[in-house]
Amino acid sequence: MSDVQIRPITADDHDVWLPLWKAYLTFYKTELTDAVTQSTWTRFLDSAEPTHAALAWQDGKAVGMVHFIYHRSNWSIHWSCYLQDLFVAPDQRGTGVGRKLIEYVYATAKKDGADKVHWLTHETNATAIALYERIAERPGFIQFRKPL
Repeated sequence: MSDVQIRPITADDHDVWLPLWKAYLTFYKTELTDAVTQSTWTRFLDSAEPTHAALAWQDGKAVGMVHFIYHRSNWSIHWSCYLQDLFVAPDQRGTGVGRKLIEYVYATAKKDGADKVHWLTHETNATAIALYERIAERPGFIQFRKPL
């Protein structure tokens, strides 16, 4: 197996990103309209937007993706980085691709002036939680939300 390379998406990556995005949504039993997907993609390419994306490549094939968003926090002077979406192709799980994607976000966020990266996962996502507990701290907060 060759090395995995992580790089920011480009406009040319849409056709390799889209299947990963759809597989991610399927994993979380979620459906979004095409308009939301198109808006998300467009934001990644707009330098004025605080949202970013990168792909993991191996042997010329995209095998994973990560999306992250910079935002302000009332608890810090610096930016925070929310790692919103992380997906690795099922046949690549356990090979270190997810860790490399997260470490890419850590390095990019630090370079861009953020002092924290944070994210959520579903409580049933045991495989991912095992990785997350090795590379981040688990603060114990519980998420609440109300769709509007």
